[in-house]
Amino acid sequence: MTAQTLTRLRELKLSGMAQALEHQQQQVAPFEGLSFTERLELLLDQEHTLRDNRKHDRLIRQAHFKIAASVSQIDYNQKRQLKKEVVARLAQCDWIERHQNLLVTGACGCGKTYLACAVGHAACLRNYRVRYFRLSRLLLALTQAKADGSYAVSFRQPSKIMG
Repeated sequence: MTAQTLTRLRELKLSGMAQALEHQQQQVAPFEGLSFTERLELLLDQEHTLRDNRKHDRLIRQAHFKIAASVSQIDYNQKRQLKKEVVARLAQCDWIERHQNLLVTGACGCGKTYLACAVGHAACLRNYRVRYFRLSRLLLALTQAKADGSYAVSFRQPSKIMG
């Protein structure tokens, strides 16, 4: 019966629930005192978590970030003149809700790429579609899109991250 259930869960593309059910069967003791509804909630939570993780991974992959960066790893030393409040506000992604883009400027070597990738990564974790461009590639993409008539379609995606 259980093998059939696991097969059906996988056929229905509920692999998170299948994994959680297998775990519940292998580790019986922690789940013995739980009601059917509580165990079902655990299965659903696992499925939901797995899908969220897959979505975040896909959004991060599609963003084409140059480097893997995190807001929590940003260096706020005096030389860089970054303000934690400003970065924290950017990481909240309110600017995306206002349909704005982010353009990061500064001197060579000051960490523009890292900052743009970190804020973009934070946006992906909030389920926003993001695309990282260096300015030269953005201008090239805009020129090509305008030339081939795909300009309106190419840039309908919400939020573009540029560094």
